[in-house]
Amino acid sequence: MTQTAPAGTEPLKIDFIADVVCPWCYIGWERLKAALALRPDIATEVTWRPFQLDPAIPEEGVDRAAYMAAKFRDPERRAQALQVLDSEAATVGLSLKLADIPISPNTNAAHRLIRWAQGVGLQAQALEAIMAAYFVELRDIGDPMVLADIAESIGMERMAVLQALSEGADKDAVTREHVMAVQAGVSGVPFTIFGGRIAVHGAETPERLAKALNTAVVEA
Repeated sequence: MTQTAPAGTEPLKIDFIADVVCPWCYIGWERLKAALALRPDIATEVTWRPFQLDPAIPEEGVDRAAYMAAKFRDPERRAQALQVLDSEAATVGLSLKLADIPISPNTNAAHRLIRWAQGVGLQAQALEAIMAAYFVELRDIGDPMVLADIAESIGMERMAVLQALSEGADKDAVTREHVMAVQAGVSGVPFTIFGGRIAVHGAETPERLAKALNTAVVEA
């Protein structure tokens, strides 16, 4: 995602570290877009960086209801967390079907598709289609066929994506990026870095993100 400004202006690099099955990341992405809209005069270049909340999930995924019940054992607290997420999602125009998601997937393959989409200028389209497929359409985004459908829907070559997924292309590269983020101290997402120096942890408000953006521009 690139926001242009007057000719000759070097875009400010923004790294958005996130996972596609993280609802706060979906909310945070929408808030980042709103923050950039507050400062259309600043040239920016946003790059999605992969993070996996649980890289140990098998490639075929696991039953989400059982997975979440094991992870958050108090059903009342789990229900309260869903209510908070529903409320926060509504502030950015999202309606997420969090209680109905059938599969918790391994997200390495989805991150690989986003990586390939970046190379052809379709990063935002890919990641937004993937998150909508997961949180709204209740599709298994760990399934190569689903990812190929998404790729085709945004203008990528379906068969090329299927082949790359089957061959494991860039699988290790995504894993390395995740490990690098962890080693750098990222323990939760979203995690946004403005200009390589100003970091914001969490799905902060557009106003706070815009403030971080302003600070990064001044320090640059």
